[in-house]
Amino acid sequence: MLTLVLAGLLAGAVTSISPCVLPVLPVLLTAGSRRPVRVVAGLVVSFSLATLFGSLMLSAFHLPQDLLRDAGIVVLALLGLGLVSRRVGALLERPFARLRGRAADPDAGGFTVGLALGLVYVPCAGPVLATIAVLGATHRIGFGALVLTAAFGVGAGVPLLALALAGDALTRRVRYLRARARAIRVTAGVALLAVAAATAFDLTAGLQRAVPDYTAALQRSFEAGTSTAASLHGLTAAPEPTGITAWLNTPGGQPLTIASRHGKVVLVTFWTYSCVNCLRALPHYESWYRTYRGSGLVVLGVHTPEFAFEHEPANVAAQVKALGVDYPVAIDNDYATWTAYGNQYWPASYLVDASGQVRGSHFGEGGYTDTEQQIRGLLTDAGAGPLPPPTDVPDRAPVEATTPETYLGPANAPLDITGDQPPPGRTRTLRFPAAVASDTFALDGTWTASGEYLTAGPSARLRLDFRARAVHLVLAGTGTLTVEVDGTRTTVAASGVPKLYTLVSGPAARHSTLTLSLTPGLQAYDFTFG
Repeated sequence: MLTLVLAGLLAGAVTSISPCVLPVLPVLLTAGSRRPVRVVAGLVVSFSLATLFGSLMLSAFHLPQDLLRDAGIVVLALLGLGLVSRRVGALLERPFARLRGRAADPDAGGFTVGLALGLVYVPCAGPVLATIAVLGATHRIGFGALVLTAAFGVGAGVPLLALALAGDALTRRVRYLRARARAIRVTAGVALLAVAAATAFDLTAGLQRAVPDYTAALQRSFEAGTSTAASLHGLTAAPEPTGITAWLNTPGGQPLTIASRHGKVVLVTFWTYSCVNCLRALPHYESWYRTYRGSGLVVLGVHTPEFAFEHEPANVAAQVKALGVDYPVAIDNDYATWTAYGNQYWPASYLVDASGQVRGSHFGEGGYTDTEQQIRGLLTDAGAGPLPPPTDVPDRAPVEATTPETYLGPANAPLDITGDQPPPGRTRTLRFPAAVASDTFALDGTWTASGEYLTAGPSARLRLDFRARAVHLVLAGTGTLTVEVDGTRTTVAASGVPKLYTLVSGPAARHSTLTLSLTPGLQAYDFTFG
């Protein structure tokens, strides 16, 4: 827990000094006397709550994912008008004055300003969005998610408060500024209106790209740290599969229980079919199942979805068949079994001995030799006869540093990474910038943004700077994808259920740029690298 808190604090502090903070600086530096603490407190509160609960609530009520952002823009614009015009300010404050039983004070809305700023600042949560998204996807916001979000909010708030107090101190100490309180008030109002307009029309994206992202490496390291800190350990008795939507590869689709496999060794694996890390681990699980099932090994694949299309049992069944998975698979659409195991990763495996106790776990790729040795040891302890020779499946996990996983949809992609990404639910025609920063992408042509994906329109193209041996893209829809990289052009045909497609594959890692041309209607979700 201490590691979780420290990671959240440091990630928040790094984010508060990154280019992502530029749009809110004018308001912080013109916060006015007696208001900096209120402004930053409001920002931290709304930012934290929106990051943790916003997407979950909007999805539950089938509302647009950009509703909170738009609400923040409207509030900023109204407060700006209230500061510029005393009459408008008094009108806005009148309902609250009646509730409080005292006269209206248009200058007292610092906390409200902060609440609005927090809603437009939410995309800056990039370093912890992935971890919070996984915690929130269980629909059971736990203590770990609350601690991580609170720590991130405090870490971001302290440097922002220092900036706001610096602006306030300047206002208080400079006689020229003190004598012109009315002008400062109007200036603050204009700053609010400017931030509202710039956010509404995405005018800050170019500025954020123009300023070097000197914190990118730190943000990525803290993201890895928060993911590591969020994992839960200490299981003893293996939890039974629970809340399962459907069963695959069992007789008649009947449930499989740990208790019914008493005396056997069970390997419980968590995966999802469009996850490249899971796909690279599958050959090892399949090989162990085929090699050791006669000696008493049971492999249970728990399919817990990441994207909406992975909730469809028909899609999962089609991919289980296409991938050649022949051991039992439980479809865990509600994250119930995932939650029972306290899991946080795709892929993850839990090794259960013949008495039903969890004896080992592994998160992510790799460690296959150690896991197989544990399997063989537990089978021997359970009384299995002579075991077959160990399997020999190559480990395909990349050993070089690669570009981090890159989400494309606005529900998961922070705006400071995606630049000119169209706002959620809207269509825009874009143009490639002069250059694409390392490990980022840019868009050209017509695109429509929806929660988890981007939909290609006329003349849609995407340019990606990457460092990897292989590049994979999760696609949905029917059409063709033209891939151009290092002077070579290939065509990928997309059809059937949404799934992972390999765009680039080579013998060694390289740093290069690829350009994709997509036929209209294709939906692009997520880049992964190998």
